[in-house]
Amino acid sequence: MPAEPLSRARIVTTAIDLIEREGADAVSMRAIAAELGVGVMSLYNHVPNKEALLDAVAETVLSQIEFTDDPDAEWTDRVRMQALAFRQIAHHYPRCTMVVVSRQLRSTAGLLPVERALATLRGAGFGGDEAVRALRVFIAYIVGSLLREVGVTPTFAPVHRSDIRVGEVDPLLFPQVGELAPALHECDHEAEFAFGLELLIQAMALQLKR
Repeated sequence: MPAEPLSRARIVTTAIDLIEREGADAVSMRAIAAELGVGVMSLYNHVPNKEALLDAVAETVLSQIEFTDDPDAEWTDRVRMQALAFRQIAHHYPRCTMVVVSRQLRSTAGLLPVERALATLRGAGFGGDEAVRALRVFIAYIVGSLLREVGVTPTFAPVHRSDIRVGEVDPLLFPQVGELAPALHECDHEAEFAFGLELLIQAMALQLKR
C-alpha cells in the first residue's frame, strides 16, 4: 500500500499529536520530519517554517470549536455557551491550547471565536474597551482552569501527591485547612468550572447595570 502523500494537513496533524504527547517545545521541523519518515527539506514545500507551523496548529485547533449560538437567547446564555465550547476544545487539546493563546492569529479560523464573543458582548450593551477586557478575563479563566485540571498549576488544586496529607496538618495552626481537608483533596472539575463561570457572568451582568 503506497504511503500517504505529504501535505500541509498531514504535517499539522503530526505537529498536534507531537505537542499533545511532549509539549510545544518538542516541535521542530526536524522532529516533524522524523515523525513522518521524510526528509526535512520536503516539509518546506508545505510549511515555510516552525512559526508558520505553530500558527497552523493554533488555527486548526480553533477551527474545531463547535459553536451552537442562539441569537435570540440572553447574552449571558450566549457567553456561557461560547465559554463551554472553547473549554471543550481546550480540554481535548490542552497543550495545543497553550499554543493557541500564545499566538497572534489573523486567519478566519483564529478570528472567528473572537468576533463571536465580542459581537455578543457589544450586543449586550458593553462598550468596546469593556468587551475586550471581558473577553480577556474569560480566556484567562478558561485557560487557568484547564491548567489546574491537567495538573500544571498545583496552587489550591486538589491534592493528589502521596507525600502531602492535608488531614495531618496541625489543627491549631491551620483550623480551616484541617476542617476543609476533604474538600481540598477532591475536585469535581465540571462543577468547579461551572461555579467560576457563573461568578464571571454575574459579575459582568452587574457591571453592565452600572
